[in-house]
Amino acid sequence: MKKLTTQEMNRLSVDEFRASEKLPLTVVLDNVRSQNNIGSVFRTADAFRVERIALCGICSTPPHREIHKTALGAEDSVLWSYHEDTASCLQELKRQGYKIYAVEQVDDSVKLGLDAIQVADSKIAIVFGNEIEGVQDSLLPLCDGSLEIPQFGTKHSLNVSCAAAIVMWEMFKNMKLDSKQSL
Repeated sequence: MKKLTTQEMNRLSVDEFRASEKLPLTVVLDNVRSQNNIGSVFRTADAFRVERIALCGICSTPPHREIHKTALGAEDSVLWSYHEDTASCLQELKRQGYKIYAVEQVDDSVKLGLDAIQVADSKIAIVFGNEIEGVQDSLLPLCDGSLEIPQFGTKHSLNVSCAAAIVMWEMFKNMKLDSKQSL
């Protein structure tokens, strides 16, 4: 066994990434405070060829040294936009035909890995909330549902960038496999 070099992994250039087919998935960050968390979400979005990231409210935006520290250049490959108001962003996504899911613990959330979620042939937006407060309560009525990562320890939450990675992976598996996309 030997580690592969970057050349052996045959990774896309930034230009090739921008021109490539994307997963019809938009990640919405609702008032995420940490630039390191934002950068980490960019890096994961690059890994799964996510269509775009919407940075909302108090989120910092590229170019930013702290975002770059964890994004490692993914802020240059992944399309992103800034929205002062998360609700307006979600309303625009609805008009564009997206099904919107908050990643939040609510009474009727779909438990990833345990409950079935139908995402084939859909444009999906997933909303991740602030590190302390989660997704704003006022945004929940704008969502088509809620996704939850089942947890079995003593803590009730995960770091937002860890949660985003888990949910993006689940969406990638479901959307890619269900729709037979050739990413």
